[in-house]
Amino acid sequence: MASDLLLVLVIGAALAFDFTNGFHDTANVVATSISTRAMAPRAAIALAAILNFVGAFLSLEVAATIAKGIVDSGAITLQVVFAGLIGAILWNLVTWWYGLPSSSSHALIGGVVGAMLVSHGPSAIHGDGLLGKVVLPALVAPVLAFVVAGLSILLVYRIVGRLRPGPVTRGFRLGQIASGSLLALAHGTNDAQKTMGVITLALVAHGSLSAAHPDVPFWVVVASASAIALGTYSGGWRIIRTMGSKIIKMDAAQGFSAQGSGAAVILAATHVGFPLSTTHVISGGVVGAGAAKRLSAVKWGVAGNMAVAWILTIPAAGLTGAAAYGISALFGGGTLGPLVVCLVLAVATVALIRARSTPAALAEDPA
Repeated sequence: MASDLLLVLVIGAALAFDFTNGFHDTANVVATSISTRAMAPRAAIALAAILNFVGAFLSLEVAATIAKGIVDSGAITLQVVFAGLIGAILWNLVTWWYGLPSSSSHALIGGVVGAMLVSHGPSAIHGDGLLGKVVLPALVAPVLAFVVAGLSILLVYRIVGRLRPGPVTRGFRLGQIASGSLLALAHGTNDAQKTMGVITLALVAHGSLSAAHPDVPFWVVVASASAIALGTYSGGWRIIRTMGSKIIKMDAAQGFSAQGSGAAVILAATHVGFPLSTTHVISGGVVGAGAAKRLSAVKWGVAGNMAVAWILTIPAAGLTGAAAYGISALFGGGTLGPLVVCLVLAVATVALIRARSTPAALAEDPA
């Protein structure tokens, strides 16, 4: 009975993370379309939410990587999964507060790895999987998106350079609806699967699924897709503003190039099961589209702050996950420890929301 209650807590925490992933990463999908006026804010977010939901059903490769490619699924416990989720949720809330488009994916992986290290030690971590399927793609993907977006915008300007600006801008705004839709679909195929993988790990730890063949149940797919879609629809205006205008002041052609290159890289990674950071990818595309036009067009200070957040994400979420596991372990192996951690997280969340609701903070969001 106690293990069943703990499983419910873990699944609830996983879906809560999925929701924060949605509102945290909304900016990745819609910021460029909003900033170039290709779509109205609410329409862009609604379309992204729908396509995030649809995308979650297109592949399960990333979910399989999370479930068995990074940590030893046979050694996983519900307390470890729960602590990892808490680490990821807290990091998402902190970076949302500061308007930094950090990686929800790496926060989740860092949280689980940190909790697993405290619980079982380094032997329970698949170092090859962590390096080959997380760390290396994290380094390569934004650079690849940067290059693809840069080459794309140079080609675009060469083709349309002599045409009248008005029709060109209108054409690329229409193109952004298509490229933004593809990006939203790609985001759903990759990010929703991370929550599916974590819930699958929890079901393995509970004994509901085999550790040797942890197939993702259909109800997990539906629940994860729904949570990320609802989170996406709630929006993340602080990060949207950073992605849409604080890195570069982009035109419609740059927005189209950034979105298209980001979608291509994410879909390729999803096909081979890499739990990629969509934040890193689209940020690389945005910077590449700006730098190819003019290096001074990029606000490198903002880009540098984002890079620092990226570097800190896995270790910071790992430390938080480890701390959450340590606090939970103080109360034994039952449900009391996770309930105490939930209470602490709830207090921290309320404090952030109350601070976010001050008149000065509200004035920063669009009407």
